[in-house]
Amino acid sequence: MSKKLIDLVNVTKVFGDNVVLDDLNLYIRENEFLTLLGPSGCGKTTTLRIIGGFENPDQGKVIFDGQDITKLPPNKRQLNTVFQKYALFTHMTIGENIAFGLKIKKKSRQYIEDKIKYALKLVNLDGFENRMADSLSGGQQQRIAIARAIVNEPKVLLLDEPLGALDLKLRQEMQYELIRLKNELGITFIYVTHDQEEALTMSDTIVVMNQGYIQQIGTPEDIYNEPENAFVADFIGESNILAATMIEDKVVEILGARFPCVDTGFGTHRPVDAVIRPEDVELVEPEQGILPGTVTHLIFKGVHYEMEVMANGFEWLVHSTKLVPVGTKVGIKVDPFNIQIMHKPESEDEEAVPIEE
Repeated sequence: MSKKLIDLVNVTKVFGDNVVLDDLNLYIRENEFLTLLGPSGCGKTTTLRIIGGFENPDQGKVIFDGQDITKLPPNKRQLNTVFQKYALFTHMTIGENIAFGLKIKKKSRQYIEDKIKYALKLVNLDGFENRMADSLSGGQQQRIAIARAIVNEPKVLLLDEPLGALDLKLRQEMQYELIRLKNELGITFIYVTHDQEEALTMSDTIVVMNQGYIQQIGTPEDIYNEPENAFVADFIGESNILAATMIEDKVVEILGARFPCVDTGFGTHRPVDAVIRPEDVELVEPEQGILPGTVTHLIFKGVHYEMEVMANGFEWLVHSTKLVPVGTKVGIKVDPFNIQIMHKPESEDEEAVPIEE
């Protein structure tokens, strides 16, 4: 496993009366693509700015490669940042934009020319040196902003919602570009987004944040399939989240019906949350299901039908490739492995997961 590169230790940040980060601990490994994911105001951009040196924590430390860099200014850190607003110099050519940081470092002319060619090749814009920045499309400008950051050979690239201003198709293309660049360059990417699909597509590790706390850290598969709490389950993809009762090990009562599950250790007759993904709800003949219901809504989404099924007062969200018309009486069935049981949190912003190395 690659070594730890960045360590945030007990980081707290307060703006006025607002605690944006509350005793945050997080480490990032070398060559990792780590995404900070969460709703607006959860503290993800503040975390990125503290790593970059644009904000100072009120408490805590930033350790970079074993050194305490908490007080080090951004230009002295071995990292570069790409923001949502690309901040290209419109009066300069693409080549001049890319060379800007290298000229400040007083690199030789030949070195700079070689680096410009190398960076443009990396972002698939060979031969664009003499074009003006404002003549490029949004996607091209984004690539130039990334090329400008790459030529400085940072150990870490910080990306703050860099694809937010692009349309869907371009955004998807750039996601693949970023994965390719990360693999080719072998540098660490720390990426901020509120877009769950973006996080699931690109990341090695996702850090889900809410109200200044880390809610869960894991691989995209872990975060999607094994959410730690209802917030994570609801934020990452669509979910049916139901108040339930753990009757005993491997038996949970949902909406008055007993479902077999695989979870153990929750005690007996304990209130829990049950999370079931829409694609894991099986619609069968009424007598074959555990819970009877009626299809109330139907939308065709291209790859699947999205249906709502009313059962015992709860509107279930169901994704299926099989069309079941509105008004059809159905039975609801769920594979025991597809029912995720979670402790009910004590409070809305309860920290869900201790950070383990």
